[in-house]
Formats: sequence, C-alpha cells, structure tokens
Amino acid sequence: MIVLFTDFGIQGPYLGQMEMVIRQTLPAEPVVNLIADAPRFDPKASAYLLAALAPGIPRQSVVLAVVDPGVGGERRPLVVEADGVLYLGPDNGLFEILARRARIFRAWEIVWRPDRLSASFHGRDLFAPMAARLAAGLGPEDCGCRPVEPLRHADWPDDLASVIYHDHYGNAWTGLRAGILAGDAVLRAGEGEFRRARTFSDVPPGTGFWYENSSGLAEIAVNGGAASSLSALAVGSIVTN
Repeated sequence: MIVLFTDFGIQGPYLGQMEMVIRQTLPAEPVVNLIADAPRFDPKASAYLLAALAPGIPRQSVVLAVVDPGVGGERRPLVVEADGVLYLGPDNGLFEILARRARIFRAWEIVWRPDRLSASFHGRDLFAPMAARLAAGLGPEDCGCRPVEPLRHADWPDDLASVIYHDHYGNAWTGLRAGILAGDAVLRAGEGEFRRARTFSDVPPGTGFWYENSSGLAEIAVNGGAASSLSALAVGSIVTN
C-alpha cells in the first residue's frame, strides 16, 4: 500500500491532487491517509510522531511523508528504507528518529525530475509519482535515485520532552516513549501536573492524567475532556517529570 503522512490538513486540494497522480500509475493500489495533521511546518516534532507510528506500517509499504517548510529550497528529496518500508520525503530531519530506531536503514537522493515541477508542491509533482513507481515494484536506483547519507541531527534527543501532536479529542501526545518513564512519574506540562493511569475509565470524569497510548508514547489526556484546553498545552510545550 501507499501511506500518506502529511501536514496538509483534510480540507483543500492537496491530498486529492497527490492521490490523483498516484492513481494515474496505480489505479488499484490502496492509498491510506495515515495522518494529514502532522505538526505544521515542524519536521522535528513530526519525526518523533512518524517514528512512533512506523511500527504499525506493513513491510513493503511505501510512505509518502511530507512536512516540508523548505520546499523549493536547497534541501534534498529522499527515499529511505527503514526495516523493509520505503519512505519518501525531504531531507530536513523528518527521518532522523526512524534512522536511529531502525535495524536496517538506507537512503537515496531523488535526482529524477518531472517535466512539471512546482516550486511549492513537490508532494504532488515529485514525491507522488516516485511513490507510485516504487509501489509498482521498482527499486530506488531504477527510479533515478543515488545512494546518499542523509543530513543527521545528532543534537536531537532520542525522546523529545515536549508535546508533539494534538489528536481530535484534544489529547496531547508527547515525544516521550512511555517505556522510558517510571510507573509513578508525574508529568508537568502547561499549567498542570499529571499522574499515570492505565486508561480513561481509571480516573474520575474531568481528571487529567497521562498514559501509554496505542503508539507507545506518553499521552496527556482528560477523561471526558480536552487536555489541550484544560491545561494550555500547545504543540511545543515542554514536558518535565
């Protein structure tokens, strides 16, 4: 399947335009919109979110990952392989955490260019047609790509102690894997302090807490409410324990 990971949002033409390009080559290939509200203009926060979601992506999938505030600039377009999954996207740190956690990681620069290449929409004009070729069974080097070492960000921590994402319910996902935290850890973020619970029904309605979410991250939530509004938790809010 082809999996989309973007900060484009659901509204507007962008997701549809990319899918139309893919369908021209692979009309029957499953195209799954995994997430369209990744942290906007924020490859660093998105890198931790992508790495957390990656274990659920089937091997041999092709992931079109676009969080690309530098589109049209000097950043390179990449194909990377991480543990049997191919990812396409900008060389801006989006794949940094994948690279650290993968057992197998390789990267190629996309040197092929289409006849039409918008300065501001490489998702449609460059990454989508390349994703279709890879999903059709071609290898990166068969598609105009050359091996390369991606730009690395050694100063980024293995786990990011901040809020990286708000879901539909207002729950605040952090960049911390729950497994690195003590069971009795108290997380402090925004205006609140949060103790660990197993799930929502373990605390009274209206109570804030943190728990290990289904992607393995420490998530701050409120039973029956929105942590984002209750505790002034914005994407980028620092989390301490």
